[in-house]
Amino acid sequence: MSEQGNDQIDEQQLIAYITSKVKASEADVKLVLKHEMTFINNAQENAAGEVEVDSDELVDYILKQRDVKLDELSIETILDLEMEYLMDQGVAGYVD
Repeated sequence: MSEQGNDQIDEQQLIAYITSKVKASEADVKLVLKHEMTFINNAQENAAGEVEVDSDELVDYILKQRDVKLDELSIETILDLEMEYLMDQGVAGYVD
């Protein structure tokens, strides 16, 4: 999620969407999204001023956080559902 994207989406709606489709608590979803934002905010921008995020590196980063008790599949599912929601809202997409 980019800062620009945050202005265009309702975080509570996003969390409700994710929790309706995954066996994780609202607190777990918020925690994964918080660590995702930290990872993205600390990533280096490329020459075009964009941040490219490797999903495997992101999942590994979140798994290493001491306060995260979810397994790898749960984290991947939360991140996939977040992207699905953002794409449905027209806020995000994948770059080949």
